Amino acid sequence: MGGKVGPRGAVGSAGASWAEQILVPFQALLMRHLPLAFFRPPLWGLRPSRGLPRSRPLSTQSEPHGFPISRKNREAKQKRLREKQAALEAGIAGKSKSPAESNKAWSPKEVVLYEIPTKPGEKKDVSGCLPPAYSPQYVEAAWYQWWVQEGFFKPEYQAQLPQATGETFSMCIPPPNVTGSLHIGHALTVAIQDALVRWHRMCGDQVLWVPGSDHAGIATQAVVEKQLWKERGVRRHELSREDFLREVWQWKEAKGGEICEQLRALGASLDWDRECFTMDAGSSTAVTEAFVRLYEAGLLYRNRQLVNWSCALRSAISDIEVESRPLPGRTELRLPGCPTPVSFGLLVSVAFPVDGEPDAEVVVGTTRPETLPGDVAVAVHPDDSRYTHLHGRQLRHPLTGQLLPLITDSAVQPHVGTGAVKVTPAHSPADAEMGARHGLSPRNVIAEDGTMTSLCGDWLQGLHRFVAREKIMSALRERGLFRGLQNHPTVLPICSRSGDVVEYLLKSQWSVRCRAMGQRAAEAVESGALELSPSFHQKNWQHWFSHIGDWCVSRQLWWGHRIPAYLVVEEHAEGDGEACWVVGRSEAEAREVAAELTGRPGAELVLERDPDVLDTWFSSALFPFSALGWPRETPDLACFYPLSLLETGSDLLLFWVGRMVMLGTQLTGQLPFSKVLLHPMVRDRQGRKMSKSLGNVLDPRDIIRGAGLQVLQEKLRSGNLDPAELAIAAAAQKKDFPHGIPECGTDALRFTLCSHGVLGGDLHLSVSEVQSCRHFCNKIWNALRFILSVLGERFEPPAEELSPSSPMDTWILSRLALAAQECERGFLARELSLVTHALHHFWRHDLCDVYLEAVKPVLWHSPRPPGPPQVLFLCADLGLRLLAPLMPFLAEELWQRLPPRPGCPSAPSVSVAPYPRARSLEHWRQPELERRFSRVQEAVRALRALRATYQLTKARPRVLLQSSEPGEQDLFEAFLEPLGTLSHCGAVGLLPPGAAAPSGWAQAPLSDTVQVYMELQGLVEPQTLLPLLAARRHKLQKQLDGLVARTPPEGEAETQTQQKLSSLQSELSKLDGAAAHLRQLMDESPAPGGSEC
Repeated sequence: MGGKVGPRGAVGSAGASWAEQILVPFQALLMRHLPLAFFRPPLWGLRPSRGLPRSRPLSTQSEPHGFPISRKNREAKQKRLREKQAALEAGIAGKSKSPAESNKAWSPKEVVLYEIPTKPGEKKDVSGCLPPAYSPQYVEAAWYQWWVQEGFFKPEYQAQLPQATGETFSMCIPPPNVTGSLHIGHALTVAIQDALVRWHRMCGDQVLWVPGSDHAGIATQAVVEKQLWKERGVRRHELSREDFLREVWQWKEAKGGEICEQLRALGASLDWDRECFTMDAGSSTAVTEAFVRLYEAGLLYRNRQLVNWSCALRSAISDIEVESRPLPGRTELRLPGCPTPVSFGLLVSVAFPVDGEPDAEVVVGTTRPETLPGDVAVAVHPDDSRYTHLHGRQLRHPLTGQLLPLITDSAVQPHVGTGAVKVTPAHSPADAEMGARHGLSPRNVIAEDGTMTSLCGDWLQGLHRFVAREKIMSALRERGLFRGLQNHPTVLPICSRSGDVVEYLLKSQWSVRCRAMGQRAAEAVESGALELSPSFHQKNWQHWFSHIGDWCVSRQLWWGHRIPAYLVVEEHAEGDGEACWVVGRSEAEAREVAAELTGRPGAELVLERDPDVLDTWFSSALFPFSALGWPRETPDLACFYPLSLLETGSDLLLFWVGRMVMLGTQLTGQLPFSKVLLHPMVRDRQGRKMSKSLGNVLDPRDIIRGAGLQVLQEKLRSGNLDPAELAIAAAAQKKDFPHGIPECGTDALRFTLCSHGVLGGDLHLSVSEVQSCRHFCNKIWNALRFILSVLGERFEPPAEELSPSSPMDTWILSRLALAAQECERGFLARELSLVTHALHHFWRHDLCDVYLEAVKPVLWHSPRPPGPPQVLFLCADLGLRLLAPLMPFLAEELWQRLPPRPGCPSAPSVSVAPYPRARSLEHWRQPELERRFSRVQEAVRALRALRATYQLTKARPRVLLQSSEPGEQDLFEAFLEPLGTLSHCGAVGLLPPGAAAPSGWAQAPLSDTVQVYMELQGLVEPQTLLPLLAARRHKLQKQLDGLVARTPPEGEAETQTQQKLSSLQSELSKLDGAAAHLRQLMDESPAPGGSEC
């Protein structure tokens, strides 16, 4: 824009260069208004600014900032700025896009590989130059194996560190299911835990982080059964128990290592020498010991009770494996083993004739007509006047004609339906309680495999229960006892493992008495002995334990810890005729117990071990101490138990954390941990739960390494989804990731995950967010490349007690000390979003955007001042150490290349280097100087806004600041050169208070007392620029009109709309002011052919 501009845009007169035409009038203007003394030399540089020397014409080209910037780079930067501006305009207009629309194609970055031969466990060669751009594969190569080989993750190594505190910090990883691979929710757990672990390690604590995996009884057995059927056409029951278990162990050996590989890819600094599996010998010993001790303490018993039953798995399942699916009304579902779709969400009205009164009947509503053969009574509320006259009467069963009592019970809700309910104690928990109150005998009409039992009669026996449902409905119609069918919102219990509808069946099972243990768990939180964070989880904890029932731990599976209980054949427990069961750590011990119980010689007794296995959650509840060697008295148990912290997902608070607290306190006499940190659930960017059937489950490695759409689809096909689910998942995946997933790297993924606070709701993660963090990694990478080039080979690092020699050096060291303070605060509070925010702000804004840009002209000086290189080294060294717990690979790669301090033994790895402590950097803190410099940054933003408004892309205009308060002049005086550099302007001067504003200069207020002025004459073409401003104004006005006229979308807050309106109005005001100023310039310019003196 700055170039051949004469009066009113005319070409300059012959014989005068364009520079003279601009410079001569500009100098005259300046001399009329400003003494040259206003452009004072800056205080922080070593010599006066070179901006706008008086002896040469003005240049519209960018001044060099220490290092030449190529035209190509400059043009690319300008293009990015234009794209940002367009994005801002789109945001102002409020044109929101759907997730599918916003999924743009991404261009793959150049992949650089580390190709120097390095044996596993050897240190990476860092003698070569850094690649020109950040490449995750290059950065992450070789480091992890070296960390493990050197023993950095072992507490024994950490005890010898110079900064060792003598304190311990211990955690265990929530053991992931061995069934397959980790998903992004596991990655969140690992990212949070590893950041905390690495921080404690760098702080000098003796850290133990125990790795492990869970045998996942139901899930693993289901996967292996599916695989056997898919590959060999064999069902589990066609194999012996031993043969099937052999298949499961083979599958575990083949697939189990995948989880460990993922954990290594995520950089998890686990002590692999202490890895454990919940089915290994040590865990089996612990499980048996726990079962026996609980039994001996009277906390384990066997009885017949209702359990959640999966007919597809033929096993009881835990509450956590029951998915409550709300149905608004009639809904058809396809269920395993059922030949046709089944309708749910319907209320069937059935008439029960009153015995002895031909025209009298009681109509009941039911959503489960297939359980009608199991009805043993009809119940009404005792105060329901509609049925008072029938109290004590009997009704005829609509299918069998048998007499059933009409009972009264206050649990019946008289305003729901007809106020009368059928009672089926064998298949409903609520009915079981009612039946127990009234002495009703349960009638089991559904078998373990989901078919109808012989008690239903020949016409129903053996039929699938939902096939029998239709047959029962037909029979009711034929008998004239069907009274209607209507939509009925309901909640359907679904087995999360099989997709089948959960049944409630009466089974003889082993259960744990939880009331006393639960009361102790509730008291631990109430007293503060156990801290739950975030604290809002305390309410759920107290409610759950105040209503806790007994815990059924029997599972009808083959894969798992077989229950150490034995039936004494042909013996009965004394007095009640029940089967005689004994418990022992081995069959020999159980035989001794049985002999003592029966009074018969043990050798004569026949013992049969319970074929069932224990609920997987039973062994998981022992993990904090079984992983450390319990029940043996091991050094690890003595040193690291109780654990310092338990970190896990909030969805496991009750089912896992609660049970660990109960069993840990009961079996060890101590809480297994004193602090619990709970993170939210990870959902996709649309807020959906991660689900294989939705195709939105993400393998962390696909985000780390990148994956094309074909690779993602092939992973789906190689899974265990049925054809219908596979088609849905593949289509959804193609919509979400039409171009695949870009390579983002481990550090970017970890940093992104940790940047979400635990105090909010569910975490909505998008790959684009991780990709943005990769760009942040590249920013750090480029900063270090610049710093290393400045330091050179002969640089000697300073001590941390360095005293800065200039205001800018003082400012950046103060910001560094503040970042260390904020990181420490975040880690101590275990709120990692505070840490990521502090690091992002320091690296991107304070260091890269401000200090590095401001310091470049100073580094261009000859001789180069010693202060800035020393400050740059400290920023790199301490900044990378601050970053290391969250970005371990990037921090290690760059930190290893920094020159070592002479005479000071440095740590072999940044992972065991001392973490910068706030108190050791406190002497650098200068809050008042930071406050002053924030005013300078306001001026920078105002000047950049003026440059953008007048489209001064290349010119470096002069700037003047004027304040009506003399003290504010001093505030800016120390930062004149960096102010000019950061605002991409030329020389910066101070205009005395009360002095007249320079004519023809653009003006912007910083506050009520401070104004900034920027030269325009000779740098802009008003005739060219005015139409451009008018076009932009028209576009913004159109957006404003549209925003005023439109109805805000649902969920958009009024404040958001007001912010958009305010932003548009402000921009329009600026454009109007700029246009008026340009017209004034045109009016003040001399006529063509004239000249200014």
